[in-house]
Amino acid sequence: MKKISFTIAVTIIILAGSLFTGCWSSDQKKDAAKAEVVAAQENLNKVQKNADIVAEKAATADELKTFKLESELKIKNNEVRIAELKLKINKSGSELDEVYAKRIDSLELKNKNLKTRMGDYEKTHSEWSKFKHDFNRDLDELGNKLKNCSRERQ
Repeated sequence: MKKISFTIAVTIIILAGSLFTGCWSSDQKKDAAKAEVVAAQENLNKVQKNADIVAEKAATADELKTFKLESELKIKNNEVRIAELKLKINKSGSELDEVYAKRIDSLELKNKNLKTRMGDYEKTHSEWSKFKHDFNRDLDELGNKLKNCSRERQ
């Protein structure tokens, strides 16, 4: 019984809708069609803007590959500097060796974290320009700290 009454209600709604739209004049139908076209065009424009924003945020494969190679080179150079600083500490025997050793260990940890961040980004590929800016800033900052640390040891 419930199915029959539901079917009858749906049929009445469909018939009323078709009668209502059937009563529209040709001008009203044209206006409705124009409104639909305008709405579809606005929707298309929004989708295009969103696609442009996403494309801007994402890195191209070549750009990511180049950035990764450059960053890995800088990270390797940092590793070499850290190893050199550790050797200087072992040779010296100064009272400040413990302080320098802790500082070098923290710099080494930061270097490893940068390496990990690069690997993590390859998996997510989100907000390329922000990642690139932040990563370069942190990498340069680490390089400067390593230079300052080696100057202090001389």
